[in-house]
Amino acid sequence: MKSDLKNLKFSCIGIIIKPHASSVKSTLQTLIKFLTQKNCNIILDEQIPDNLVKGKIEKANHEEIGKLCSLVIVVGGDGTILNAARSLAHAQVPLLGINVGRLGFLADILPDDLEDSLKEILHGSYREEQRFLLETQVLRDNKTIFEGDALNDVVVHIRNVARMMEFEIKINDLFVNHQRADGIVIATPTGSTAYSLSLGGPILHATLDAITLVPISPHTLSSRPLVVNSDSKIDILVCDTKEGIAQATCDGQLSMDLKVGDHIKVQRKADTITLLHPKHHNYFEILRAKLHWNKQITE
Repeated sequence: MKSDLKNLKFSCIGIIIKPHASSVKSTLQTLIKFLTQKNCNIILDEQIPDNLVKGKIEKANHEEIGKLCSLVIVVGGDGTILNAARSLAHAQVPLLGINVGRLGFLADILPDDLEDSLKEILHGSYREEQRFLLETQVLRDNKTIFEGDALNDVVVHIRNVARMMEFEIKINDLFVNHQRADGIVIATPTGSTAYSLSLGGPILHATLDAITLVPISPHTLSSRPLVVNSDSKIDILVCDTKEGIAQATCDGQLSMDLKVGDHIKVQRKADTITLLHPKHHNYFEILRAKLHWNKQITE
């Protein structure tokens, strides 16, 4: 067993699941059993309930997992990976997703393929992708009142009601335009297949150094999605909320209420996330499967 451990690319592995997700119990137990047989050191997210795990296994918070582990396996859907990515970006530890969710653009290993895929990955046979995040600040009266990161997108919108707002956009301190819309989505290439896509935004290959700005139901039909370099510094000024409550949201999971006059500053985060995929991983195959591009029209 010890010789097997020496041959492994990753010896200490962290496991994160969607909190309180009993639906992952079977996959989680299979994963732990497999890693135990490989003699891997396992550290579980401290939020994993004891009743989902057989036996006693070390637990830690995300910060400690990032320091101690050489690989983190995330069991869940893309939302679980988004959460893990934000908390582990500073640690530079690679993430691997086991998909028990719906879409699986990020978590692409199915539970049935778990053992075969992991066997190859643990011995160093895998594909590696670097993904960047966005860091966001909300400034009110020149004071920072909110900070948050996003792997998918930052959305500025009116919450809880379908109502337009007005805002100005500057990129690298240059005025772009004044818009009336339901809001705007600022997305990474990773997030280009999420909310941005549903609004008519372009699909960006996951490895591109670009950011998209996609208006939400703009009042002016000529207002179109804009793609800029990932080094761009974006400033959204809230001009009018039409008496609604505006909000800035990171990955749909972190949010801050906004007021007229607030500045939402978005730029690329220095830290990146490394995603691991099986050797046969094909980004375009995932697009075909998830977006149903492979369906043929029959008469």
